[in-house]
Amino acid sequence: MSKAIPALVLVFRILTLAACVASGLVLVLDKFKDEDGDKLHFYDIITFRYVLSAAAIGATYSLLQLPFNIYYACTNKRLIRNRCMPEFDFYSDKVVTLVLASGVGAGFAAGFELKKFFKLLLQVASLGIDDNNFDQELAKFNDFFEKAIISSGILLVGAVCMAVVSILTSITRTSNSGFFG
Repeated sequence: MSKAIPALVLVFRILTLAACVASGLVLVLDKFKDEDGDKLHFYDIITFRYVLSAAAIGATYSLLQLPFNIYYACTNKRLIRNRCMPEFDFYSDKVVTLVLASGVGAGFAAGFELKKFFKLLLQVASLGIDDNNFDQELAKFNDFFEKAIISSGILLVGAVCMAVVSILTSITRTSNSGFFG
């Protein structure tokens, strides 16, 4: 097997880590305060907490895998030299990819739907209120949900990178004899 595949796994795992951390950071910093002084944070919406959890799982897994991938990319040998490590990489990469993808879907769905819902809710609640005040409040809500959507988009980059890692670990698994083949 060429040295390119372990090096690519390392690069895409680092990109996954960076995307998950960036996604979590954007989401954690997402908050706003309306004219009444009420605050809305990302953790007030359960779906956004799930997105943060998915990003944290992806970042933690990538961080834990980094030493093994660095060693594998440098030496072209596994740090743990039995058949368990390729099997573990194969299955755990798939699970983490699915967790990240579900976080992306949940984040996009909640972000877009709640943005529409709050726009309609503000329109109904602002009957008889001046348009300038309505536009300011709507802009605050839009900014809040757009940051959450951006966070989900960054997590999508992490999910795609993790999917590439999953494909590459499948190649390394099939080039070695595994438990089942």
